[in-house]
Amino acid sequence: MSGYLAKMEEQGFEELIMVHDAKTGLKAAIAIHSTLRGPALGGTRMWTYPSEEAAIDDVLCLACGMSYKAAAAELPLGGGKGVIIGDPERDKCEELFRCYGRFVERLNGRFITAADMGIDEQDLDCMCRETEHILGGSEIGSPSPFTAYGVWKGIKACAEEVFGSPDLEGKVVAVQGVGSVGIALCRYLAGDGARLIVSDLDEKRVKQAVDDWDAEAVDPRQIYTRQCDIFSPCGAGGVVNAETLPGLKCRIIAGAANNIIKESHLGTALKERGILYAPDYVINAGGLIFVELNRQGTKDAEKIKAEVGRIEGRLKELFRRAREQDLLPSEMADIIAEERLQKRS
Repeated sequence: MSGYLAKMEEQGFEELIMVHDAKTGLKAAIAIHSTLRGPALGGTRMWTYPSEEAAIDDVLCLACGMSYKAAAAELPLGGGKGVIIGDPERDKCEELFRCYGRFVERLNGRFITAADMGIDEQDLDCMCRETEHILGGSEIGSPSPFTAYGVWKGIKACAEEVFGSPDLEGKVVAVQGVGSVGIALCRYLAGDGARLIVSDLDEKRVKQAVDDWDAEAVDPRQIYTRQCDIFSPCGAGGVVNAETLPGLKCRIIAGAANNIIKESHLGTALKERGILYAPDYVINAGGLIFVELNRQGTKDAEKIKAEVGRIEGRLKELFRRAREQDLLPSEMADIIAEERLQKRS
């Protein structure tokens, strides 16, 4: 744990909770970055982390990103995140999720969680038996379609910035990861006449995209180097890094994944190569908007989509301000989010 308190102080974290239960084998961590604007809302993911340190690094990074995401989306929320260390294909059981739910309950509403990678509505249903501080489950459904809708609208803003028009007809979009968000995004893109390149570790998901939209399937290791107009990461984060950046052949990077750029200085390298990067916590906020509006009592899907659709306008304004101030879009996004984080909603 050496250095984590210093990191929390530097980045303004409020809490880092380590969770363990001998009976169920639960090993988890919950990070609360900020509750200044409201309760810390963020999903819980289940992942086979290579080490406990890797899990802690991930939960801290993701929780901070959630604070910025909520602020950028003008929501009355702070940011938090939960991670469960384990294999989502092998280690799931009702008692484990109920145990995790009891830990969430102990935080008395300071942390509200929802689904993330490796966690589905049935898992949330188990947590809900122990705490009311869960958003999602079979009662309200998945936020994934709304995340995809927001990313699609955001891609249109990016296309207008780079190509002079939001029209995606004939544009080649490489979608990395065709899970619940990626496959929904493919549907929107195909409806606009975009040509799709897809990759995923799950061959069944890839086959669906190929069958439904005549997408071109490529090996996951090759998607970084394929010629395309738009590269859309919709899986794990950190995919734009020192190793992959030299091979990128796109004009836009805009996707649903969190923390797409592994190190912040790579944003300058992307700009130098003429690649526009849409700050991930701005473009992928649709799911967060969905769960927060549900928390407020709004259930009408069209009203929620209208609010999610504002992502397109936010990105246009972000790009305009970044140009005027000669900043990277990611730098401008951070400035806006940090200003809002200093104010109560």
